[in-house]
Amino acid sequence: MRADLAIIADWIRPGSSILDMGCGDGTLLKYLRDNSEVNGIGLEIDAQKIEHCVLDRISVIQADLNDGLEQYFSDSSFDYVVMGQTLQAMDRADILVEEMLRVGKQGIITFPNMAYWKGRLQLGILGLMPVTKSLPNHWFDTPNIHLCTLRDFEALCKQKSINILERTVVDHTHSKSTLLMRLFPNLFGEIAIYRFCRNGVQISG
Repeated sequence: MRADLAIIADWIRPGSSILDMGCGDGTLLKYLRDNSEVNGIGLEIDAQKIEHCVLDRISVIQADLNDGLEQYFSDSSFDYVVMGQTLQAMDRADILVEEMLRVGKQGIITFPNMAYWKGRLQLGILGLMPVTKSLPNHWFDTPNIHLCTLRDFEALCKQKSINILERTVVDHTHSKSTLLMRLFPNLFGEIAIYRFCRNGVQISG
């Protein structure tokens, strides 16, 4: 399993419930079910990936995340809501983050960091929109419509009264953080991983 998914798995308590938004082929849900007795449901739009989930006996709903979660889940339905590498492709990322904390006690999210130093260099020196290993598409064919930095996301959390519980960054290979990444995450982190909850929510473990 990719290192970023392993980090997420370590943050999730055994025996808890999880909603994986944009679950792909169900790799994370399958691992958590088999190793931590986690009860999980996935949301995915790609029919081929849904087929993989079904073959692995993963509960999955075909859904467009841009439509929100209201038609599927009531308040506080899950212990965790996870969204990996999908936030930047959503129409209203801010609303979706709030929806994550409506249906779940905690949210876990990953996204590519627009402030990574190679991206800054391309934009600042060459005057071109960044193309990096974590952001491989050009401006005209990218699915990403709301790119952000670590500071952008943390400013959104402050505005929405969201408490950041844990943060780490990894590189494009999803390897664990180097010393430079830990010291200067917004400059050297290619992919950000956050665990968060509403201010005032009591979190155990």
